[in-house]
Amino acid sequence: MTIEAPDRVVEFPALKEAQQALDAKRQSLKSIFDEAGADYDMAKVKSIQGDTAAKVDFIRQLNAEIDERKAKVDELLVIARAAGAAKEAEQVESGHKDVDDEDRRAKDGRRQFGELFMKSQAVKGYSRGSGSGPQAHIDVPLKTLLTTGGWQPETTRTGRVEEFPTRPAPHIAAMIPQTTTTQTAIVYMEETVFNNTAQEVFEGEQYPEAQLKLDEKTVPVRKIAVYIPVTDELFEDVPRAEAYVQNRLPFMLRQRLDLQILRGTGTAPNLLGTENVPGIISQAKGSDPAMDALYKAMNRIRTEGFAEPDVIFMSPLKWEPIRLLRTADGVYIWGHPSQAGPTTVWGVPVVETTAAPPTKALMGAYSTFAELAVRRGIDVQVSNSHADYFINGKLAVRADVRCAVAHYRPTAFAEVTGL
Repeated sequence: MTIEAPDRVVEFPALKEAQQALDAKRQSLKSIFDEAGADYDMAKVKSIQGDTAAKVDFIRQLNAEIDERKAKVDELLVIARAAGAAKEAEQVESGHKDVDDEDRRAKDGRRQFGELFMKSQAVKGYSRGSGSGPQAHIDVPLKTLLTTGGWQPETTRTGRVEEFPTRPAPHIAAMIPQTTTTQTAIVYMEETVFNNTAQEVFEGEQYPEAQLKLDEKTVPVRKIAVYIPVTDELFEDVPRAEAYVQNRLPFMLRQRLDLQILRGTGTAPNLLGTENVPGIISQAKGSDPAMDALYKAMNRIRTEGFAEPDVIFMSPLKWEPIRLLRTADGVYIWGHPSQAGPTTVWGVPVVETTAAPPTKALMGAYSTFAELAVRRGIDVQVSNSHADYFINGKLAVRADVRCAVAHYRPTAFAEVTGL
């Protein structure tokens, strides 16, 4: 292995030996992966003895050795560079290298005009009394006269606006059927008693009496609103500012609506979210694996709510251990990390969202037994009539939406707690 100094190449055997050892280890690891193939099937690896666990342990040790050897090479590189610098300095001091202040000034453009003039051929070849002499062109770098340190170059800002990292929307609202309403509430009848006494009877025998009961249910329309103050000059002088504000405010409303659909308390002016709907099924994880608890909740929706769950809402942090499930010998159940993998559990789609409760999963037959009824869609208005905004040259940009969320059959929805 050699290192390059500014004027020559210096031999450094220790570095060469360390680099060769590192390359050998890397090649060994590559050979193992080549044997295993794209699916990392350890059964195909014949160069290592033992079962899958033993082979994975060998790979882990080999990888650790590669890290150690790489650290050694890096350490020797630092030493090599220092040795090269010392060698160069020694050559300059002994006169083997013609590096002086004049050369350095010439390279970075700091040589002065007077110095250039006195060293030019025109001066050196001039003879007194001859009346003439040779000509010379003097190259005076512009850098010595004017630098960017005194006159900074102009930069123009791009049109990109990098938005604050926040939960995207809509995730939840897109999974629920949306309707419109002209009322201030959704009023419907819910059958709360169904006593089916139908049975076989003999001729002339009394019919069994059935029982049915209906209760009126009301889901009020609620308003979600937001506003932001801006100056007149902002909208006048920055062409994109108005569109930016009028896009971000509706985004804030949709983001809040997603949260309310899942977790709204129902206490005015909140919407009633799935988590707080009275009568939904609650399945505790307990000592069950998360996968088992989710399946049990699905079956309870089928057997108690007589509905088919069509979506599960989970926090990304709670979906993570499920997605990373592996067999005893380290094989990923949901596919190799290089693959996209499924986004379903037991055939039911999973939506990862931070709007979901941090320790729960919510699921249900949303497409059949939930509804988002919109009284008025998102409305954006701009006015200077707020407070003293007119005399202070300010504008108030406001946005709101009026809607109601209904969960018609509580037992068609479930929560899995303790995740």
